[in-house]
Amino acid sequence: MKHIAKKRFGQNFLTDQGVISSLVDAISPKANDLMVEIGPGLGALTQPLMQQLDMLHVVEVDRDIISWMEKTYVHNKITIHNSDALKFDFSSLGNAIRVVGNLPYNISTPILFHLLNNVASIIDMHFMLQKEVVERMVASPSTAAYGRLSVMLQYRLQMEYLFTVPPEAFDPAPKVESAFVRCVPHASLPHPADDEALFAQVVTAAFGQRRKTLRNTLKGLLDDEGFKALALDSTLRAENLSVADFAGISNYLSQNT
Repeated sequence: MKHIAKKRFGQNFLTDQGVISSLVDAISPKANDLMVEIGPGLGALTQPLMQQLDMLHVVEVDRDIISWMEKTYVHNKITIHNSDALKFDFSSLGNAIRVVGNLPYNISTPILFHLLNNVASIIDMHFMLQKEVVERMVASPSTAAYGRLSVMLQYRLQMEYLFTVPPEAFDPAPKVESAFVRCVPHASLPHPADDEALFAQVVTAAFGQRRKTLRNTLKGLLDDEGFKALALDSTLRAENLSVADFAGISNYLSQNT
């Protein structure tokens, strides 16, 4: 199929067979896995996954690609969901889902947050993403890449940067490098927040002006007494705090306000 990549869908199609083999090896699909692929595109990953799975679910928004897939694939091996991944209820497929995909760069972060809402139904996730995004996902405190995305994802997920993928592995070639990442939901949260909405509020406020100190960014949430009770230095910045620190602030606030 000659398909012109559509900018509005952020399409970059994977074409390098060596990279594709590495992805499938990392995913390690088993025949009876309940697997869903986001944005199958022209089937670079779809085809080898179908060879190893009894059934593959795909979520695709581009009607031209869906039309091509319906003509190309054997339907007792694939279920096509014509949906925007940001609106799709992944938990509707079951409670032991494996999610894979070469995510569109323009909506990768919103998709990750959407999947967090379905995380109770997910076993693991493997994604191709912009390298910079993966670096932010797995970043440690007190590094330049560490931020709100790092904290919010690491609260729920254990993540592993698997390997880097060069632009020439795609058609059209993106202007940036890509990376493949594995995300596995924590069996039990290592640093649970009593109120997860409050936890998210604290993290968002702290990183809202990342060059400012916590005394300024958390003004109105945490006072001097709170910093003292938490043994937390108010002159630190958000990037200096761990997930455990943010959970500690959130739990202090939920118990003392």
